[in-house]
Amino acid sequence: MNNAFSSSPRSLLRPFSVLHLLGMIILIAVFYSLPVLNGSGREMEYMKQITRFLGHFFPPDFSVIPDAMSALNETFQIAVMATLFSVCLSLPLGIAGSKNISPLWLVRSTRMILNLIRTIPGLIWALLGVSLVGANPLAGVIGLTFYSTGYLGKFFCDSIESVQLDTAKSLKALGADSIQCFQWGIWPQAKIHFLSHALWMFEYNIRSASIIGYVGAGGIGVQLHTFQEYYAWSKFSAVLILLLGVVIAFDTLGEKVRQTLKQKADPKPQNTNSVQ
Repeated sequence: MNNAFSSSPRSLLRPFSVLHLLGMIILIAVFYSLPVLNGSGREMEYMKQITRFLGHFFPPDFSVIPDAMSALNETFQIAVMATLFSVCLSLPLGIAGSKNISPLWLVRSTRMILNLIRTIPGLIWALLGVSLVGANPLAGVIGLTFYSTGYLGKFFCDSIESVQLDTAKSLKALGADSIQCFQWGIWPQAKIHFLSHALWMFEYNIRSASIIGYVGAGGIGVQLHTFQEYYAWSKFSAVLILLLGVVIAFDTLGEKVRQTLKQKADPKPQNTNSVQ
């Protein structure tokens, strides 16, 4: 019985300081945020309003599909180029921001830049692109490139920091330079994660490229904005259905590719047991 009370007060409070304290903070944050659920405070027929609004979307007007396909092709092109440019920018930023291979001053500076990029919403980046080159697809490429770089740079930093440096250190001891250490000691471990993150970013950019058209940055979002301005909700819904199909297709394909990459990165050991 003495052993039951032999634990020090510090050991008894240790679980509370980590898990319970975090739970209390979350609970306090939830109660603090409850006022945003009050709405306008007026009695409103919510179901009647949403039913009336959704009724404008049906039946969809699929006569706009040929024009929407052309705009969707432009959306795809914007996403491809933005992802390509963001990968090229994010790779050196990912290396510079990795704590295990870069000096502390460079890591902090790079992380600050990536945080600043992520702070600015994608629509604002698209607006900056429009102000720079005008209302055209190039503005969408510029906006999504910067926005994607903020996230891919962070993902690449985390991927590099998760690798084992034993091979790179051995190469360094043998006289290899920094580029060779990265090429043969770090890249083979990180490349699968890089490809997976780049693929996810491309899927994200497909969806984002359909939104930035609202500010004139090209893509199918321009059509959505036009239909919304003229209250052509039946045409709006047809474009949404088309876009939904494309997003589902890319998500399904991307998931299969990521699973393949994951299996290559972490192959399961073969079962060597055999029945005698």
